[in-house]
Amino acid sequence: MGAPTSAAKAISPFQKLNDRLAGIAPGAAPVNLGLGEPQHPIPSFVGPVIAANLDLFGRYPAIRGTDAFRSTVAAWLDRRYGLAVSPIDPETMVLPLNGSREGLFFAALGARERFGARERATGIERPVVLLPNPFYQAYAAGAEAAGLEIVLLDAGPETRFMPDLGLVAPEILARTVALYVASPTNPQGGVARLADWTALIQAARRHDFMIFADECYSEIYRSVPPPGVLEAAAAIGAGFANILTFHSLSKRSNLPGLRAGFVAGDPAFIAAWTRLRNMAAPQVPGPIQAVAVAAYGDEAHVAENRALYNAKFALAREMLGAEEPEGGFFLWLNVGDGEEAAVRLWREAGVRTIPGAYLCLPSAGGDNPGRPYLRVAMVQDIETTTEALRRMARVLG
Repeated sequence: MGAPTSAAKAISPFQKLNDRLAGIAPGAAPVNLGLGEPQHPIPSFVGPVIAANLDLFGRYPAIRGTDAFRSTVAAWLDRRYGLAVSPIDPETMVLPLNGSREGLFFAALGARERFGARERATGIERPVVLLPNPFYQAYAAGAEAAGLEIVLLDAGPETRFMPDLGLVAPEILARTVALYVASPTNPQGGVARLADWTALIQAARRHDFMIFADECYSEIYRSVPPPGVLEAAAAIGAGFANILTFHSLSKRSNLPGLRAGFVAGDPAFIAAWTRLRNMAAPQVPGPIQAVAVAAYGDEAHVAENRALYNAKFALAREMLGAEEPEGGFFLWLNVGDGEEAAVRLWREAGVRTIPGAYLCLPSAGGDNPGRPYLRVAMVQDIETTTEALRRMARVLG
C-alpha cells in the first residue's frame, strides 16, 4: 500500500553520487553515463532562429508566451495525439515553461491552492501528493515546498513501472491533490497504455485530483510512439479537466541548455496557475520561444535523434545482454546492488552511473525498490558509448 514519507529525505541523486565517489580515482578516462544530458548534435536551425529574433531579448516576455508559440504547440499536440475531434485551445490550454522541471515543481503549488476550498469544507488537515517510486526529484521538491504529504507508489516490472492506485487506501485518495506519473518512465523506460491513462483519469475525476503527466521522453522510443494522457482524455470525450501534460525540448531536440518546454491541459487549472506564475515563475525569452516554434514544426531532427538512441540500445543488447526499454534513453539494469556496481564501474573503469536506490525512497517496509538497479544514461555519441559499454561488460561480467 502507498506509504507516507518525508520529502526531506529526497536529496539530489547527483549530490549523493558525488559524496559516495569522493576520493575515489577513476580507473580510466572518465565517461559520464550518469547525467541524462543529451550529447547529440543540436538542430542546425537554432543559431539562425535566435539571430533573427535577437531584438526580443530587449523585452520582458509575457508569462503566457507568444501567440506563435501557443499555436504551434497546440497544433503539434493535435497532430501527435490525434486530437482533431477535441483539439487543444492555444488561448486557454497552453503555457510555455522554462524547461519542464520548473513547471513540474510549480505544479504542486497550484494543486495545493486548488485544494484549498475542499480542504476548508471537509476539515482535511494535510493534502497528499502521490509519487511513483522511483521518481524525478523535482516532484518531491515541489511537494515539500507546497507542504504536501508524500505517498509513494512502488512502480516495478510487475505493473510495467506504472503506479497502481488500487493499492492506495480510500482515506488517502480522499486527501489526494495530485498524482505525478511519467511515460516513458524515468528511469525504467516503461510506457503507459491508453488503458492505464484512462484508469488514472477516471480515478482523478472520481476523487478530484490533478494528474501531472511528465511526458518529456515521449519522442524517444524504440518503435511505437507512446500514447499520451491527452489522447486518452480525448477518447473518453469529457474534455481535459484534471489533466496537465509536461513536455520539453531538452530530450526531444537535444536542447537541454535552451530551457524550453510547455504545459497543456485543464483550462481552469491553467487560468489559476497563470496568476501564480505571473508573480513568481520564470518566463521564457522571446528568442527561445522562436526556437521552440521551429523545433515543434520539424520532425526530421527528432527522427534522426531517435535513430541514434536506438542504435545505442542495440549495442547494449549485444554487449551487455540488456533488455531494451520501450521508451526513454536509460538502461535500468538489475545488477544485484546498484551502489556497489556504480562504485566498481567508477573505480575500475571510469564509467559514471547512478545507483537506482538514489532515485527512490524507502517503501513502507523500509526496503528501497531501486537498490538492485543501476541507471545508465545512453546520451553520449556512438563511439563513446561503445567504449563505455565495453568497459561495463568487463567489470560487470
